Amino acid sequence: MALPLVPLAGMALKYGAVALAGYALSRQITAGAVNQRHEDMLDEVPEGATVRQPADRGQVNASMRFRRIIRLGADGPGLDIDASALGRFRVKRV
Repeated sequence: MALPLVPLAGMALKYGAVALAGYALSRQITAGAVNQRHEDMLDEVPEGATVRQPADRGQVNASMRFRRIIRLGADGPGLDIDASALGRFRVKRV
């Protein structure tokens, strides 16, 4: 009995192209260094979402922090999720 090679070759070509693209992308990404000042600033963000607009500048500042502990069962293993974000939107007249 002959194996149908055309569908297998098509699938191998598709997954090979995806793997090659992933490998090429991983070679382009540079490893970033951890900046401790930025880490400390993200630790100081209050929980929840805030939006501020300083009166003296034409900008809007926003911050968000989501921190939860998720457990599987009463005494099961858990995950501590801490997501923080800072943002600024500034418009200047030139």
